[in-house]
Amino acid sequence: MQSKYQSLKHYFPVIRTREEILMEIRRSPKLSTIFDSWTTEHQDLFLDICTGSKGVKMLYDSYFKEILNPETKPERLSWLLSVILSQKVTVKHQLANDNNRLGDEASLVITDIVVELEDGTIANIEVQKIGYKFAGERASCYMADLLMRQYKRIKTKCKNANKKFNYKDVPPVYTIIFMESSPSDFKNYPNVLMHTFRHKSDSGLELKMLENCIFIPIDIFRDRLHNEGIKDDFDAWLTFLGCDNIEYISTLIEKYPDFKPMYQDLYDICLNVEEVMQMFSKELQELDHNTVIYMIDELQDQLDEAKGQLDEAKGQLDEAKDQLDEAKDQLDEAKDQLDEANATISEKDAAISMKDATIADLQLKIKALESRLSK
Repeated sequence: MQSKYQSLKHYFPVIRTREEILMEIRRSPKLSTIFDSWTTEHQDLFLDICTGSKGVKMLYDSYFKEILNPETKPERLSWLLSVILSQKVTVKHQLANDNNRLGDEASLVITDIVVELEDGTIANIEVQKIGYKFAGERASCYMADLLMRQYKRIKTKCKNANKKFNYKDVPPVYTIIFMESSPSDFKNYPNVLMHTFRHKSDSGLELKMLENCIFIPIDIFRDRLHNEGIKDDFDAWLTFLGCDNIEYISTLIEKYPDFKPMYQDLYDICLNVEEVMQMFSKELQELDHNTVIYMIDELQDQLDEAKGQLDEAKGQLDEAKDQLDEAKDQLDEAKDQLDEANATISEKDAAISMKDATIADLQLKIKALESRLSK
């Protein structure tokens, strides 16, 4: 895809040049210290973002919560959720996050926002840098936790309003998981950009079940974007959230101008170099932490796999030893039988020898008698 421009400055004149930004950084010892603590690669990335040479993946926590802030810009998140849920929804307000994650479950989560919709539905929007293994099992635990939170909220509301609690008053809950790098299971469905899970009876009976979970693999969308382009609102949102290529961003802005104010907000933030550097540093720290956690998980998996192979080899060795012991027992038994047979043969040989001697003696006696008779 050929770019008409080398920078997004054509769309956002407020964007400054690389030299202007570097000059401001070097004027401040504090900012210089932060900038110099980054790798050359990260320095270039920061400058590319601020100068519009490269876009921003809005999935990252600082940018997502700033640009799609449900308190200050609820209409933006309402639009996103309406596209995903295929129905008009309105974000009422943001709810405090429940920090009681199971174990270290938040380690690879880079964004996590819980909002209440106008009809009382709770939606948890989560972004995973690297999709978890056992995604279904983990999501089930999150959903159970989110539903219990919803149940307690409604029960408390009923109590405060002196109203009798009824289960029919409990609105549904949604967990929407964006995965920047999805697990291998999702790669088996390269043409599916959204996987929706909800309870369904095998008999055809329909009941109002409250748990809904949606997985959206951003990496699979990016693989398709080059060939298929931006076809609808859903594609537009995934481009906005997960694509930093300015060619696609240019196409997005021209085809869907409602996204332009969102990018404008970002580049307005970039005018405050200190603020945007702090945001960028936070993302780098989070990504470094996530990478370490991921590497630990990978090493643990390798260790578990090696241990499994060692246990399997030990089992095979024990089995071979048992077979060897069994063969030895069979050999000993055969030897005992052979010794017993040899002993029997020896006894029979002795008996035969004794009989032979008796026969010889009798033959001598017969000859002696015959000799006497012949006289």
